[in-house]
Amino acid sequence: MQRRDFSRSLLAAGTTAVGAAAGLTLTPALAQRAALQEGNHYVRLPAPAPVQAPAGQIEVVEFFAYTCGFCYQFEPMLHAWEQKKPADVKLRRVPVGFSREFVPLQQLFFTLEAMGQIDALHPKIFQAIHGDREPLITPPVILEWVVKQGVDRARYSEIATSEAIGRKIADAIRLHDAYGVEGTPSLGVAGKYCVKGQGAQTLVIADALIAEVRKA
Repeated sequence: MQRRDFSRSLLAAGTTAVGAAAGLTLTPALAQRAALQEGNHYVRLPAPAPVQAPAGQIEVVEFFAYTCGFCYQFEPMLHAWEQKKPADVKLRRVPVGFSREFVPLQQLFFTLEAMGQIDALHPKIFQAIHGDREPLITPPVILEWVVKQGVDRARYSEIATSEAIGRKIADAIRLHDAYGVEGTPSLGVAGKYCVKGQGAQTLVIADALIAEVRKA
């Protein structure tokens, strides 16, 4: 899913998911052999983007959209990477908002996050949209789906329509603009680099950039 033209190179034809499932080890050494090129595999930001990670930690931000099929395919790879990432790396997920149509699902993510439900329901949302073909697009449909997952209707509605969630949505838009994100999935690294989605290679590139940040 992309704001402008969408690149079909996000996933190498069927091989990335297989590699991830087989336990592909993603290391900076692999990235070096891939001959990473600035401007091709990643972009160095002209100005730093804000980070939330505390001092001594390196923040990696996944920019995603629930309606993006490539994000759906990338999610298990990212989850596997997250389980093995170094202790000094902090992963943060941020739903993009390229237009008003994205807002209901941004609202869904941030509300469940505020309720402590995002870890349990994040993969289920992808499955509902892409596996079960449920039309989770509008707030009423989303609300009914959330309630079926055991989430309290009144509490969800109260939080979803709060000013706090509105601010989180606005902050998310500012952040993906700061990183210059134009497609999903994309990764932001340490407020310095943006990596466009390239299947499992996306994480290889991220590991190499994390190594560069440690050297600074």
